[in-house]
Amino acid sequence: MPREKVAVITGASSGIGASLAGLLAGEGVFVIIAARRRERLEQIALSIGRAGGRCLAVTCDVAVRRDAEDLIRRAIDEFGQLDILVNNAGRGHFASIEETTDATIQSIFAVNVFSLWYTSRPAIQQMKKQGSGHVINVASLAGKLGFPFNSAYVAAKHACVGFTHALRMELTGTGIHASVVCPAGVLTDWASNTEGGSMLPLFSEAGPIAARIAEEQGVDLPAIEGPLAADAVARAIIECIHHPAAEVYTHRGSKEFVALAAMNREEAERKQMLMALAEQQVYEKLKQGQHRA
Repeated sequence: MPREKVAVITGASSGIGASLAGLLAGEGVFVIIAARRRERLEQIALSIGRAGGRCLAVTCDVAVRRDAEDLIRRAIDEFGQLDILVNNAGRGHFASIEETTDATIQSIFAVNVFSLWYTSRPAIQQMKKQGSGHVINVASLAGKLGFPFNSAYVAAKHACVGFTHALRMELTGTGIHASVVCPAGVLTDWASNTEGGSMLPLFSEAGPIAARIAEEQGVDLPAIEGPLAADAVARAIIECIHHPAAEVYTHRGSKEFVALAAMNREEAERKQMLMALAEQQVYEKLKQGQHRA
């Protein structure tokens, strides 16, 4: 990858974004990393610099339109170009549909969906002037399938996938690529930072319950690879930058399961049912514990 490339990565203070920043900088890309946590960003930028890379840390909240637009304009003003935009910022929540507040819906859509317009509009204007560029949106397997107790996040990531599909059609013939990445579980702090409380207890307790019931009943759970390190997902994004693709599935078995759901949603849901029932049990237990406390 040529050294003069410039990339903006949002949600880069940890996890996938931080890993991706290090990998791109290692390939000679000048990386602008953005997130709300200034200290974390500065630590990452310092680490990249010590390794010989070039990195600029910008503290901003991409859920705020002015912040997001200023981020992109700063990159363009300082470097005169923008070659790669990775919309990685995102946040989940933990609540049943009937307990999901309007404030939570607004918050989750602001960071996961509205921010896509805020960053992409000015970025695409610059990329069209250049005649090249690549917009990569990090969605989730939740953008293709339904999962309980984070409906706003599931809906938002479905919107992220749809946004990317529409963007690809609009960019036809421009020389600009657009891709959406759909990871399953990733070993980051995402699940512990969800609005409404950590989802870690839900995942850790429901998994063994579903596995036990599946074994007792002789039923197969979805054959999707378990949680991956952030570096593994970041490497998949690097591969997409080198070889652009419409959709990227980072976990073995996930693409096949999404294809099954597209052809036969009921059959896919039957395979998900035991996990959903186990998560219902855990959710009710957790809620009862909160009420007693």
